[in-house]
Order: sequence, then C-alpha cells, then structure tokens
Amino acid sequence: MLLLAMDTATPAVTVALYGEGRVLASWEQIDARRHGELLMPAVDRVLSTAGRKISEVTGLVVGNGPGPYTGLRVGLVTAAALGAARSVPVHGLCTLDGIAHAAVAAGLTGPFVVATDARRKEVYWARYDATGTRVDGPAVDRAGELPAEVTVLPAVGAGAVLYADAFADVRRELPQHASAGALAALAAQRLAAGEEPAPPRPLYLRRPDAQVPAGYKVVTP
Repeated sequence: MLLLAMDTATPAVTVALYGEGRVLASWEQIDARRHGELLMPAVDRVLSTAGRKISEVTGLVVGNGPGPYTGLRVGLVTAAALGAARSVPVHGLCTLDGIAHAAVAAGLTGPFVVATDARRKEVYWARYDATGTRVDGPAVDRAGELPAEVTVLPAVGAGAVLYADAFADVRRELPQHASAGALAALAAQRLAAGEEPAPPRPLYLRRPDAQVPAGYKVVTP
C-alpha cells in the first residue's frame, strides 16, 4: 500500500507519501492564499524526495474539512482528478480527525477538543476521547458560544490558539494545522482494521459567502 495524502482545509498546504508503515516523504507550507499554486508542485516534490512515481500510488487520501470553500476544494478536486486518472481509490477523512491523530501521537492524553479557524470569529471544532476517536462534531460555532463541556477540555489547533480566552487549556505546543502525514497514517490504520473511510466530499458546515443575485434588473426591451 502506497498512499498519497493531501489537505488544503486549513492554511497549511500539506502533502505526504505513506508506505511501509511510515511517512516516506512530506512537505507543507502555511499559506492560506496559495493552495492552488502550491499543491501540485508539492505532490511532485514529495514523490521525487521518496524516489517514487505517481504510477506506484495505490490510493489517495484527502482532508474533507471542515474548511473555507476556496481552499478546501483545491485538495478535493486535485485528489479526485488524480484518482480518476490513475484509477485508484480516493479516501476522504475529516481534517480535524487528522489533527487529533497527530496530537495523540505527540503525547496528548485524555479527552480533548480540536478547533481550527473558521473566520468570522468562529471555529470548526470536534471533541475526541483519549484515543483520538471523535465523539462529537464536527461543528462550527462562534468561539465565545461553544458548549461548556467543550471549552473545559484541553484544546488543540489554530482556532484554539487564536481564541485562547474561550478555552480553559490551550495546548500551543501541539499541531495547529492539518498534516498530510497524520491523515495518511490514520487512513492506513483504518484500512488495516477493515474500516471504509468516507468518500471525498467537502464538509463546509455553512453556506458560502457567494450568493446567486436576486431581482435582476431588466436592461433590454
């Protein structure tokens, strides 16, 4: 099994190649405005670093979000296109699950919450048990209006750091953005256990800012 993973649901453009039970190569850059520009060169760089070809990849893993519409769709469309071109499966995973997996791998114990920046003074969040299994969410809420049972838990992610006053225990030393390596490792773990990952469908959680105009003005007879 050789998995090519990517995520563009957070400001991180992140790509990793996973095989032989480990991350073979990875690359990431924090740049919320250049997902489309950075992603495919990152794929080429990761494959080159690992000394592998795209024809060797047996599956793709992509973060489903939640995340902003523009950034999130870059990863999903790219993964779908590569999967179709190579006739390999594309596995979708909740981006927050990947951050949770990375946090547990970094030593976090006990129940916790992952929160990423959703803009508009809101966060995307999900609650996890000690093993990193999601027990609530994903959801989107204003940081100051989160449920009490969420805000009292140790909090991981850029949303928690940005709105630190809303959380009782922010773990700034733990991963703040998505990691393709963590996503790939989580996907491999679930596949080995016989679980079927979710399809690569976006978790937007709220309506887009762009709306179809109503009440067009007639300018022709």
